Amino acid sequence: MSGLLSSSIARKVSMALSAFFLMFFLLQHFAINITSVFSADAFNETSHFMGTNPLIQYVMQPVLLFGVIFHFVMGFVLEIKNKKAQGVKYAKNKGAANSSWMSRNMIYSGLAILIFMIIHFIDFWIPELNTKYILGDMSGLHNGEFRYFHELQEKFVPIWRVALYCIAFVFLALHLLHGFNSAFQSVGANNKYTKGLKTFGKAYAILIPLGFIFIALFHHFNH
Repeated sequence: MSGLLSSSIARKVSMALSAFFLMFFLLQHFAINITSVFSADAFNETSHFMGTNPLIQYVMQPVLLFGVIFHFVMGFVLEIKNKKAQGVKYAKNKGAANSSWMSRNMIYSGLAILIFMIIHFIDFWIPELNTKYILGDMSGLHNGEFRYFHELQEKFVPIWRVALYCIAFVFLALHLLHGFNSAFQSVGANNKYTKGLKTFGKAYAILIPLGFIFIALFHHFNH
């Protein structure tokens, strides 16, 4: 029993740590993308630095990819473990009384985010890898100018893609509203700062996805 408990705690802590890592990356990703609203040059220069820096490309990028895969796999594992421990019938009948809608549906919001991330990789990451490592063009230039801002704008011309991004970030907000505080609870952060962390968590969960939605809409209507 002790071993089972320790294993369960270890899974939750590792899940929380991967969540912190991904939330930090999300904040950094937003900080870069929001520059595209204010300055095409700043966005181009920052994107070129991120896309050509060896530390980021060959160390941080593989770590990020591992973190994404680990977080989603661990999330599905924990969901399956919880279903087996509680019983599907019990979870169905008593879930609403004991937990929020967001906590009961983390698996579905997570699945929606995973599908979106696959589409996002197809939209941006895979073409970038093709340009740099298949075509061998590390310059970041197109017709003598940095291509990043132009490519970003082009992606948000189709209304269906903008709608997809907006829906995905609504799911992300729902996922974060529960996940942020859950991650802190899993690592035992229950102290005098708990109330402040919850407030910060709610602000983060709402403002960051809302910021990404704003970026998508901005480039759609200002192309």
